[in-house]
Amino acid sequence: MIEVRFVSADGTRIQRVQGAEGERLLEVAQNAGQPLEGTCEGQMACSTCHVIVAPEDFGRLVPASEEEEDMLDLAMGAVRTSRLACQIMLRPELYGLTVQMPGGHRDMHRR
Repeated sequence: MIEVRFVSADGTRIQRVQGAEGERLLEVAQNAGQPLEGTCEGQMACSTCHVIVAPEDFGRLVPASEEEEDMLDLAMGAVRTSRLACQIMLRPELYGLTVQMPGGHRDMHRR
């Protein structure tokens, strides 16, 4: 199992959870009750699973695709270490990954 730490948007709460290798971070977060909508169910058609990866962990991730980068351009509050949780697959090298929930999100399906 791979431990992931979720930090609340205001930084006051940290939840440690376990996920299986190959599981999407989005599914781990949703199963843990984190406020990630994932409206498009991992199809990269929205940015409702936007998370902010801790700077010290960002380099351990597989680089974002051009499509993911384009979708992150639409995410509210995106920063240099922003990623879509649906595109992060857990692997042993990510043990201890820390991600923060953003302050809000924009659902592109609801205009």
